[in-house]
Amino acid sequence: MGKRTRAAVLASALAVAAGLLSACSFSTADAICNTGEDPVIAVGSTAGACVKSGEAAPKGYLRYPAGKVPQHVGDKWDTYWESHTLDRNGKTVPVP
Repeated sequence: MGKRTRAAVLASALAVAAGLLSACSFSTADAICNTGEDPVIAVGSTAGACVKSGEAAPKGYLRYPAGKVPQHVGDKWDTYWESHTLDRNGKTVPVP
């Protein structure tokens, strides 16, 4: 095997290893929703659901306010919405 071939094989092996490592570090295991879905919250409750991106929230649910959307279990907004909800007008209120 020539130097160029060895270098190409080594570069390929490093690229595969880097890809595997990055895939492990970006796990979606703790994501609120799957890729292509957005979280929604039940009006007057802390219950949530996921809807396909771009689709309207089902009856009784609203989309989270911009900038306050939970992305992962236990993140800042996931924790916040444990004690807050939206009323039917979309106003953020404490959980009754």
